[in-house]
Amino acid sequence: MTINRRRFLRVAGAGLLIAPLTACSDVDKRPVADVTPGGFDEDATAEDVTAGLDLRGKLAVVTGCTAGIGYETMRVLAARGAFVVGTSRSLERAQQACKSVQGLTMPLRLDLGDFDIVAQCADVIRVLQRPIDMLICNAGYRGGGNERQLINGVEKHFVINHLGHFILVNRLMDRLYRAPQGRIVIVSSRAAYRDAPDEGILFDDLGMAKAYGDAMAYGHSKLANALFSLQLGQLLRGTRITSNALHPGVINTELDRNLSAFSRFAWSTYVKFKGKTIEEGAATTCYVATSENLGNVSGRYFEDCNAVTIHGKGHMQNMAMAEQLLQTSIELTADWLVEFKESG
Repeated sequence: MTINRRRFLRVAGAGLLIAPLTACSDVDKRPVADVTPGGFDEDATAEDVTAGLDLRGKLAVVTGCTAGIGYETMRVLAARGAFVVGTSRSLERAQQACKSVQGLTMPLRLDLGDFDIVAQCADVIRVLQRPIDMLICNAGYRGGGNERQLINGVEKHFVINHLGHFILVNRLMDRLYRAPQGRIVIVSSRAAYRDAPDEGILFDDLGMAKAYGDAMAYGHSKLANALFSLQLGQLLRGTRITSNALHPGVINTELDRNLSAFSRFAWSTYVKFKGKTIEEGAATTCYVATSENLGNVSGRYFEDCNAVTIHGKGHMQNMAMAEQLLQTSIELTADWLVEFKESG
């Protein structure tokens, strides 16, 4: 019997992981009965789940393309023939990333915390006059030091991880509609149900003035990601567009760059025992973006390339909260939104 390095470390480090695992013992994950299993598990890579696919003629937009799962997603989709628009806060870094992969790519600057820049980025993509087959909302922010920061009075994680992508999706919606089957893929996290506030979205305290912690703020924004996708699944019913959210896995990426040195060390140690490689981390994203099995699947949440529902903790299937989030997000971003017309 063979055993890979990650499986060995899981066993060897089981004693060290008792606290994290016990903390989530009240989470009940169940497969979604009406979604065909993909045939892949936590060990699959992005190349595995896209093997044999010909994506020539398709356009993918990947936010946060310079490192980690965003870079691997762009690399694999481009290798399979897709034209990939890769974005980053730094145009120079986006250019370097795009140049380093084989295939057709285009770098763009996108600062999700600056709504004017989000609108400008979307407008440049629209100039291409091409349908968007895959809009992959991957970029994310994770603060460190437990110092609350605000952007226009709203907590920074919520602005960057949710509201920036909310505007981008809105302004590219008609391009998704023009595709034979447009897919919105939102990279959320299991932090959405593990670390978000017990009450869910803090509609009365989006600045998180009453209580703040980096992990809670990150989880709060990731819950917003999941609920946004859930609501999109309802709103887009009957169209050719689908929306699904996912947890990529526990991975060492640049997302931890703002953590303290001790926190980075602790996280790196945890990932060695429980985590995935970058190649494995991009698998669920690429699967949800490309799998022929998911053409009619929308409003679902995926882990390890399989649709699951979360019970016992959190608000992942809370439609009332998702509807309220939609209205609140519209109010906060109204000056940057455009009206979606199916005739486009």
